[in-house]
Amino acid sequence: MVINAVIVDDEQGARDSLAKMVDKYCPQIQVLAKANSMKTALQAIELHQPDLVFLDIEMPNGNAFDLLAQIPELNFEIIFTTAYDHYAIKAIKFSAIDYILKPIDHEELVQAVDRLKGKVSQKETIRKKFDALLTNMKPDTLSKRIALPEADALIFIELNDVIRCEASGNYTTFYLTDGRQMVSSRHLGDYDQMLEDEDFIRAHRTHLINFKHIKKLVKGDVAYVIMDDDSKVEVSRRGKADILDRTSRI
Repeated sequence: MVINAVIVDDEQGARDSLAKMVDKYCPQIQVLAKANSMKTALQAIELHQPDLVFLDIEMPNGNAFDLLAQIPELNFEIIFTTAYDHYAIKAIKFSAIDYILKPIDHEELVQAVDRLKGKVSQKETIRKKFDALLTNMKPDTLSKRIALPEADALIFIELNDVIRCEASGNYTTFYLTDGRQMVSSRHLGDYDQMLEDEDFIRAHRTHLINFKHIKKLVKGDVAYVIMDDDSKVEVSRRGKADILDRTSRI
């Protein structure tokens, strides 16, 4: 399957370098155009109707999110490119959109492209991912949305609705306030990193818990918490310290 792509970057060297790398390492991708601004990017996307856009986050007179907001129908996948660990990276991860840090490494490029296989043309999912991204980027957002990969689909949930996350081999089960259980095909360690600045605490090697949903902490020889769904979760020494520290700052 040929994937038609557009490269958007205000630096000519970056555009040309990525195009050469794609040509060498990703033969399934055909670069149809390279754009250097929001205006030329909009023109290229409208003209070529690509399956994929490599999109630099920072651009003259705006950024990638300003550009995407001007496109009424998002029917292409996105791989963001950025020169540093940008403030938006966490929001991008939450939304299950891919990104590559500059200078781009060809192995990371190949991995990002491989993750695209089977995703191209799922227009409804693309729109939901971008809507979640915009929600997560807002500074006044009360509850971020996270995309959970489940079989061949993505499920979007509010973080405030997550009581706890439990490891199950290479999978993670999310327990929600409405009683649902959602199984993600990602490892708990991935979510530990993703949620480290949110209200989640690594209670134990098998559990992440939402601090907002702790009902009771029992500080015996073997500490544990009772969550809002009445589940009992063992807490490690470090987990207990994190809970007490978080409590002291309320």
